Amino acid sequence: MDRALITPLNDDVNKLNDRVLQAFTGEEEVIYYSFDSVSEDMNNLYLPEFLNSLSPGNLSPHKLTLKKWGPITLLRNIDPKIRLCNGTRLICRKFGRNVVDAEILTGQFKGTRVLLPQIPLKTSEDAKMPFEMIRRQFPIRLSFPLTINKSQGQTIPNVGIYLPDHVFSQGQLYVALSRGVSERTTKVLVTKGK
Repeated sequence: MDRALITPLNDDVNKLNDRVLQAFTGEEEVIYYSFDSVSEDMNNLYLPEFLNSLSPGNLSPHKLTLKKWGPITLLRNIDPKIRLCNGTRLICRKFGRNVVDAEILTGQFKGTRVLLPQIPLKTSEDAKMPFEMIRRQFPIRLSFPLTINKSQGQTIPNVGIYLPDHVFSQGQLYVALSRGVSERTTKVLVTKGK
């Protein structure tokens, strides 16, 4: 990976992903819908439409739109032996009914093809929801842009930093700026938040 766009919030990542996906010239587009539920004792309290509308940061979206050759990021540890861990960047190669064929983009296993299955994903405790939500979906999301937190630990030769509002934690701007390798190849866009 030699270039990336990073931004602080998952909401901004989702908006940018939607815009870039529309312009992306991937050959084949596929849409996967999740199956959402809550713990058994609360199943009748929440309508499926309500659960589908939720997008906690640690879960894949309900409607996952992918294109061939589109970049994705893993949201769970799948196989640490081949570095298939939370934050690993991949590229979509083929799509099946219950599997996505992808290729690892970085690191020691760059170029390795892997099959990613749909799995049950649970909300984390920091989701601050009154129930535990379970979403059966692929443990991935589009990654045209990344959150600053997901970019941590990576060196990116060409990085764009999009700041539509203030960063939300101390040190976050430093992390974003330190992803790049030089001032010349690091671009920052600051827009006034509403």
